[in-house]
Amino acid sequence: MGLFDKGIEIKTPAEVAVMREAGVIVGETLQILQDSAEVGMTTSGLDAIAEEHIRSRGATPNFKGYHGFPGTICTSVNDEVVHGIPGNRRLVDGDIVAIDCGAIVDGWHGDAAVTVAVGGVADEIAALMGVCEEALWRGIAAARLGGRVSDIGHAIESYVRTQPAGDTYGIVEDYVGHGIGSAMHMPPNVPNHGRPGKGPKLVQGLVLAVEPMITAGSIQTRTLADDWTVVTTDGSWSAHFEHSFTLTPTGAWVLTALDGGMARLGDLGAAYGGPG
Repeated sequence: MGLFDKGIEIKTPAEVAVMREAGVIVGETLQILQDSAEVGMTTSGLDAIAEEHIRSRGATPNFKGYHGFPGTICTSVNDEVVHGIPGNRRLVDGDIVAIDCGAIVDGWHGDAAVTVAVGGVADEIAALMGVCEEALWRGIAAARLGGRVSDIGHAIESYVRTQPAGDTYGIVEDYVGHGIGSAMHMPPNVPNHGRPGKGPKLVQGLVLAVEPMITAGSIQTRTLADDWTVVTTDGSWSAHFEHSFTLTPTGAWVLTALDGGMARLGDLGAAYGGPG
């Protein structure tokens, strides 16, 4: 791989197949949670739904107990960027909630996130969410065998900045994507900005979690007294989307998307690399 690629884990096809099993369970869970994130639902209620589904599928939640984190999922509402702890907060009309979810199957991890609108949200917030989700897919679509990790972040940043309000959005820099496999967080880091052609080479068997976090204002954040919840310092709202993917000789395979990413990659004219 290279001098600066220490700790990067390359998976066998059989190991990737198990990661796909974990990824499908994560994808299913997030779909259930999107349908459940209604006005009046508590974030702890979402957490209970997530844990029940993950365990019912024979998997283990990988967030619960991770460095002492108390929940099965992270639930980050409005100006909360990441790592929100589920609790008694009741969702109200106009909220957005970023739900980050992970699962382990036979020692192999899946990790993905989605931001959900609760009831009717302001047009500018709906636009923020749309840009963040599309930026995620643009980043994955930019990945090619033989390319470099920074190609992903460059594609994310380039897309965000070309959008109507792109110059006003903050692309969070302190929290980035990551390698994933036999642990949830592994080298390499996957920033959401930067020049292309930098960083570790993209090779078969490398699995990455890509997760842009885009704010409606500043990129500056702070951590609340619970030592987990990260919020924007200016109070601007934030969106967060994530998928874990790998590259095969025929294209990208999004392990946490229920269809493997076939539809969204096809929309972007990018090659799909998973099973048919």
